[in-house]
Amino acid sequence: MSRDNTNNPHLSRLLKIMQHLRDPENGCPWDQKQNFKSIVPHTIEETYEVADAIFNGNMHDIKDELGDLLFQIVFYAQLGKEQGDFDFEDIAKAISDKLIRRHPHVFDVSDETAHKTDGELNNQWEQIKAQERAIKNQQPDTSTLANIPQGMTPLLRAQKIQRKCAKVGFDWTELPPVVAKIYEEIEEVLAEVNISKPDQQAVEEEVGDLLFAVVNLARHTSVNAETALIKANRKFEKRFRLVEQLIEKQGLSMESANLQQMEAAWQQIKSR
Repeated sequence: MSRDNTNNPHLSRLLKIMQHLRDPENGCPWDQKQNFKSIVPHTIEETYEVADAIFNGNMHDIKDELGDLLFQIVFYAQLGKEQGDFDFEDIAKAISDKLIRRHPHVFDVSDETAHKTDGELNNQWEQIKAQERAIKNQQPDTSTLANIPQGMTPLLRAQKIQRKCAKVGFDWTELPPVVAKIYEEIEEVLAEVNISKPDQQAVEEEVGDLLFAVVNLARHTSVNAETALIKANRKFEKRFRLVEQLIEKQGLSMESANLQQMEAAWQQIKSR
């Protein structure tokens, strides 16, 4: 499956570097040991580092992190090439063909979908994906919740599940019952926590239900739960670092300061 990438010299160089790293005799011992499953955690980590760089807004960091993420794709391509299944060009061709196939309203000027609504285009997208699965002779999963990736982060997967259910009408049409459900789940968490001998598994289950309900609130308010939590984490981290600096200016350390002093510093930082 070897192909010439002379029109893309840097991509060609990257592919050759990856091939060298995997060389059985002269390659890197760590890279030689890897397989598809073993590098998945690294791929997920690199994806989050791209997101972090984007939220930081540093274009140089974004470029570097995208390079790290591209290396993950190149790694998978090399593994596929070694097994005789596919190479980088096959990956690029597959996604190019898929994008054109799923956007007839853009690439097929004779197609009647050019003036369809967003909802109609979304239905068309789902129909095309169903046709693709049929061509692959995949066993059809007729559930509303079919084809939701197990590898998605829990927040994104919860939102995807809820969105799928909403499409068939299994959803509240107003915000008050969504909010009421959160309060209901909080009460159920507290009920489990406050019994004489709390069952940790039951507490975990109720907390999970509460998180699911909060994700539903995010969806109903057009908020991406994952993005919202990323920003909340960043905001908390920024404030906490400022609290540490303020405590230090008071001649204390976080270990020696009491909760009231830390809370006062926190409120002072928030008021800024």
